[in-house]
Amino acid sequence: MINPIKKTIDLGDGRVITIETGKLAKQADGAVEVRMGNTMLLATVCAAKDANEGVDFMPLQVEYKEKFASIGRFPGGFTKREGRASDYEILTSRLVDRALRPLFPDDYHAEVYVNIVMFSADGKDIPDALAGLAASAALAVSDIPFNGPISEVRVARIGGEFKINPTYDELAKADMDLMVGATMENIMMVEGEMDEVSELDLLNALKFAHDAIKVQCQAQLELSEMCGTTVKRTYCHEVNDEELRKDVREKCYDKAYAIAASGNANKHARGEAFEAVVNEYLEAMTEEERAEKESLVKRYYHDVEKEAMRRCILDEGKRLDGRETTQIRPIWCEVDYLPGPHGSAVFTRGETQSLTTVTLGTKLDEKIVDDVLDQSHQRFLLHYNFPPFSTGEAKASRGVGRREVGHGNLACRALKGMIPDDYPYTVRVVSDILESNGSSSMATVCAGTLALMDAGVKIKKPVSGIAMGLITDNQKYAVLSDILGDEDHLGDMDFKVTGTKDGITATQMDIKVDGLPYEILEKALMQAHDGRMHILGKILDTIPEPREDFKPHAPRIETLLIPKDMIGAVIGPGGKIIQGIQEESGAVVTIEEVEEGGRVEIAASNRDAIDAALVRIKGIVAIPEEGETYTGKVKSILAFGAFVEFMPGKDGLLHISEIAYKRLETMEESGIKEGDEVTVKLVEIDKKTGKFRLSMKALQPKPEGWEERPQRAPRAPRAPRKDEK
Repeated sequence: MINPIKKTIDLGDGRVITIETGKLAKQADGAVEVRMGNTMLLATVCAAKDANEGVDFMPLQVEYKEKFASIGRFPGGFTKREGRASDYEILTSRLVDRALRPLFPDDYHAEVYVNIVMFSADGKDIPDALAGLAASAALAVSDIPFNGPISEVRVARIGGEFKINPTYDELAKADMDLMVGATMENIMMVEGEMDEVSELDLLNALKFAHDAIKVQCQAQLELSEMCGTTVKRTYCHEVNDEELRKDVREKCYDKAYAIAASGNANKHARGEAFEAVVNEYLEAMTEEERAEKESLVKRYYHDVEKEAMRRCILDEGKRLDGRETTQIRPIWCEVDYLPGPHGSAVFTRGETQSLTTVTLGTKLDEKIVDDVLDQSHQRFLLHYNFPPFSTGEAKASRGVGRREVGHGNLACRALKGMIPDDYPYTVRVVSDILESNGSSSMATVCAGTLALMDAGVKIKKPVSGIAMGLITDNQKYAVLSDILGDEDHLGDMDFKVTGTKDGITATQMDIKVDGLPYEILEKALMQAHDGRMHILGKILDTIPEPREDFKPHAPRIETLLIPKDMIGAVIGPGGKIIQGIQEESGAVVTIEEVEEGGRVEIAASNRDAIDAALVRIKGIVAIPEEGETYTGKVKSILAFGAFVEFMPGKDGLLHISEIAYKRLETMEESGIKEGDEVTVKLVEIDKKTGKFRLSMKALQPKPEGWEERPQRAPRAPRAPRKDEK
């Protein structure tokens, strides 16, 4: 007998979220289905009973998947089944992972797999806003150790009012779009984009989202009680030697502190110095002790190194590279670095460096998105690459990972709002990280701004970005501007903020500690503003505004709006006309139907090709007028006259009787041959057939005594047929 347990959450606007367990996937450690309207997600969680040997980290894997059947669609491709994860599914998985991961116990090292599958959707509600809630609820009804619950919501500002989990239609009208993950007490994760909003607006959005999350967390606590899963499984994944821990601290702390306080700005030299301390300790041990305890020593020394770095900052205000807490690393920039791309730039901040290129293309180059709920076209693309050599690692590159997708998405959200509305070009920005020591995604934003301006893209405003960090012991705290990789790894917060001089365009925040007051967040945002302005100044010193023109080898695009009923005429049967225009002119011509009509884009690297295509298209869409004179080309000769192309794509009949005032028995007498240019007058457009009647005679002076032949009288009405009587 199935006895499902159900809990409901009222969003306060008539919508209800339902969490149910006990029906589906009962062999998983935890499984829930989450419904809102016609959207249903199934979340399951399974954890290994024990940790694998030698694992001293949290091996968590989060997978979010959308089924095409959820909205009654077939997948594309030959196999007609779901394939590898889309960028959207990867980004949603990351959102959930980032909120869950810090809340597993530090000493819990068993493999945990969280799977979230969308089985139903209506195309109105956005399912990623429910994924975090579903994952946490699955953990809540399991016996897996977890210091939650958490939930995630999307908060948007529409018409000045905040809204939780808006629909797709509502989100299109928003000037803020944030995903927020939090526990009952603290915000854990933030990611989103904004239309140049203030720091105070961002804080208010976070508070509004947190209030909604508290309700959802309380529902999970009650669900856990109803399921009887408040007591979690016992485990022992670490065997510690407290005497050894104490000895490592006594012998290594002062040395590690001295290195932390030395202010060595060289990442590798500093790392080697820290490593030398633990190696010295290990060398003092016997071979037997070393073989037995080396892994423990390194783990304890990592804690010592972390404590030394953090205390040095909190007690003396000294950072690893010698900077003050608000100080930005040295910056140098250069644009037009590469001759081949349409735009390029190098942005270097300390030991982080991005080489970024911009490529301009046509509508044919836009990205076609064919996800389960999103069928669209993207004309601004940003790709982020992080090769191993950027950190000095000797290993092969294995393609694009989740990190690259996530960092590229953040930089894309930071910049895309600055592309002019109705920009005719497809724009691709590619950032290759050549050096990395903290905040390469923010270097991508800065380098992207430089490269776009170098390419001549008339961006609305330049954008800069900065990564903020935090060190706190719950009594003292220090907010760090422009954090290093080590400060990110050993610190308590990674808060990335991008924006123009007028406001924030994108943000991403991950918090690793419990209890982060809003006052600290406010201080971090204000300090980030000062840092962004400093970096923006360096960008504008390098290139103060976008170039007036594109590079000589960049494509030029002309746009033309034509009536909707002329789209078919320009395309022609089977694309014959538009293909002919492209072959003759050498330009790339595309047509897109919009509300106002047909939007024609003509692209070529030289002006002559564009002009040639424009002449052809304008000729096709031009409306012939009775009584007007045209110069045309004879296309064919027939016994009764000639067909003349008097406008591009428009042929009219020049009857033998309309060539001259004298009577012509044959066309040979006229002297007109195929291919000749003739000047004609459009004397009539047949109202029924739309056919054109041309005349050369009408442009000639009448001979003396010429009399027009009287027009034939109209026929009398015919008598009715027998079958019509």
